Amino acid sequence: MCVALEISKRTYYKYRNAEDKDYYDYLLIKEIFEESGNTYGHRRICEGLLLKYGVIFNHKKAARIMAKYGLRPEYVKRLHKNEGKKRIEDNVKPNLLKRNFHANAPNEVWLTDITYLIFGGKRAYLSTIMDLFGDRKVVAYKISRSNNIDLVTDTLNEAIAKTKDARRNTIIHSDQGFQYTSFEYKAICEANGITISMSRKGTPIDDSPMESFHGILKKETLYNNYITSLEDYIAIVEDWIEFYNTKRLKTRKGTRSLPC
Repeated sequence: MCVALEISKRTYYKYRNAEDKDYYDYLLIKEIFEESGNTYGHRRICEGLLLKYGVIFNHKKAARIMAKYGLRPEYVKRLHKNEGKKRIEDNVKPNLLKRNFHANAPNEVWLTDITYLIFGGKRAYLSTIMDLFGDRKVVAYKISRSNNIDLVTDTLNEAIAKTKDARRNTIIHSDQGFQYTSFEYKAICEANGITISMSRKGTPIDDSPMESFHGILKKETLYNNYITSLEDYIAIVEDWIEFYNTKRLKTRKGTRSLPC
């Protein structure tokens, strides 16, 4: 941090101890925030600090400092107290796929959804992004104990990081869940040239390959293994997704494809 701020360690600690202890951390956060055009939330700020300065920053601390100094992403500022429901409805997008589940190239069309992982009365949530091309491999996934906006944005950010510029002009298709109609999700897609498509309300068949994938995953993990806890179940799911991407045979309209 001292290198980034171009000050000595002695100066850093002198003023950090004498004044507001968050001030110099705030300066670093403010720099990344302003470079993003005032659009980054605390998690993206932490990623920016790591990429630019090699600084590992706790996301809870970043959130606290941003709140303390009034650094709020523009899409959050626009969301007024009584406009939340209306704004979310405004973020609903048309169904661009119309059940045409075919892609001509990698990263042309992504499908995404969230499903439950339940065992022993405990629950986790699996967020998956699948590439519709070829063997329909999983581009990225995240498992969390919380079904929230961070779950889908973290999954999306991982997919973007893995595919780099290949995701430009990608269509990503989901249902109309609150995570996918959030301003955070919309902002990430727009910033990376990703076009949002959504199933019609209450019509899971509009995203049937994704629904089918999650169904197969549960059938081949939950019922084919000796599981003692939710943690066991999560570990088995993670292993199965790796197996699915690398070894599992997949059938397409009567033909069988070999794994890459």
